[in-house]
Amino acid sequence: MTKVIKVENLSKVYYLGGAKHNSLRDTLVGFVRKPYRKSKKDKLLALQDVSFEVNDGETLGIVGNNGAGKSTLLKILSRITKPTSGTAELRGRVGSLLEVGTGFHNELSGRENIFLNGAILGMQRAEIERNFDEIVAFAEIEKFLDTPVKHYSSGMYMRLAFSIAAHLEPEILIVDEVLAVGDVAFQKKCLSKMRDVSQSGRTILFVSHDMSAITRICNRAIALSDGKIVGAGSATDVVREYLSSSWGMTAERFFEIGKNSPESEFVRLEKVRITDENGATCGSHDIRRKIGIEATYEVLQSGKILLPNFQIYNQGRVHLFTIQDVSNEWKRQPKDKGRYVSTAWIPGNLMAEGSFFVNVAMVTYLPIMNVHFNALEVVSFDIADSLTGDTARGDYAGKMDGVMRPLVDWETSFKW
Repeated sequence: MTKVIKVENLSKVYYLGGAKHNSLRDTLVGFVRKPYRKSKKDKLLALQDVSFEVNDGETLGIVGNNGAGKSTLLKILSRITKPTSGTAELRGRVGSLLEVGTGFHNELSGRENIFLNGAILGMQRAEIERNFDEIVAFAEIEKFLDTPVKHYSSGMYMRLAFSIAAHLEPEILIVDEVLAVGDVAFQKKCLSKMRDVSQSGRTILFVSHDMSAITRICNRAIALSDGKIVGAGSATDVVREYLSSSWGMTAERFFEIGKNSPESEFVRLEKVRITDENGATCGSHDIRRKIGIEATYEVLQSGKILLPNFQIYNQGRVHLFTIQDVSNEWKRQPKDKGRYVSTAWIPGNLMAEGSFFVNVAMVTYLPIMNVHFNALEVVSFDIADSLTGDTARGDYAGKMDGVMRPLVDWETSFKW
C-alpha cells in the first residue's frame, strides 16, 4: 500500500516566557521588565521523537490525555506550525479541521468561505462548484449562506467547516475534537461521512476523547503521553491499553501473597479479571455482549458465609451499581477452606458506552455484617457501541447521555 504520511523523529519544543518585541513600546516595556525576569527560559517538550506511518485509505485514531501532544502533532501535520526537529511528509492535499472556524474569514459569507477554502486546498473553481450544493446541504446552512460567518453560532461554524473539509476531496483529512461542538444529530452525519471518506480510499487522522468513536471509526490508533508514543496497533487494542494505563489498571490483576493481597484472617484475594462471554480476558467489550467479572480467592478458615461484592464506577467516579453473590447455592452456605472462583455476569445492553473500573470486596452477612476487605480500582474495562442498529441507540449515532443504557421492550398502540 502507498504511504501517504511518514513521520520520523518529530519533536517540538516551546520556550515559555520568550516573547519577541515587535514595536518600540514592546521594546521599552521589555527593557523595564528585564531586571525582574529569570534569565533561563523554561522548555516545554510538546513532542519527543514521534515516528509513525499511515497508508492511503487508513483511518488513524490518536488518543491521549490533555497535554499529551495531540494538537501539536496535528498542527505540524497541517503546516500550521513547524517542528523543532524531525520530518513529517504528507503526500496529497490536506483538509484540516482543528478548531472551530479555522481558515474562515469572518467578514466573508458562508458562500465566499466555501470558495476561499477550496482555493486554499488548491482546487479549481469548477471542482468547488461541483461539490457546492452537497456542502451546503450537509452543513444545513441554506438560509444563512450569504450571511457573514462572524454572525454564525459555534454549531453553524462547525457544520460548515466540517462539510467543506470532508467534501472538497482532500487526500488526507485531519479532524480534531471539534465534533463535540455539534449537536447529536449532526455528529451522526459526521461519523458516517468520515466512514465514506475512508472507504473512498482517502486517509483520516482522527483525534477524540470519545473512545467508542475511536474504536468505531479507526482501523489503527496511536496513544500519546508526555509527547511520546506509548502505544500503537489496532484501535481496540490501543484504546484498551490507553484506558488501563491511564488509571494504572488492567483487565486482569494478580495479588502477591503477603505483599499486596487484600485479605483478612478468613479470606485472601488472589486474582481479578474482566472476561468476555467466552471466558477470555478482555478489556474492551461490545455493548450487546455480556461481561464477566471474575474473582479468584482463597478461604483460609472454614465456616463463614463469604460473598464476593463488586462495585462498578464510571470514569467520573459515579457509583453505578453493586453486585454480589446472592445465588441460591452460596448466599446462605458457609465455604470450606480452599480456593474458589466466582464470576458475576453483567448482561449486554445494560450499561452505556464508556470506561469503568471495579472495586472488589468480600463480605459476610450472617450472623452480622462484616467487610473483610474492599480493594479499590482493581480492574478496568470499556464498552463501545458498534452502531449495528440492534442496541438501545437504534439508528441514532450521536452522543447519548446517561450512565446506563438498557435495551427495553416498547409497546405502542394507535388510539385514534
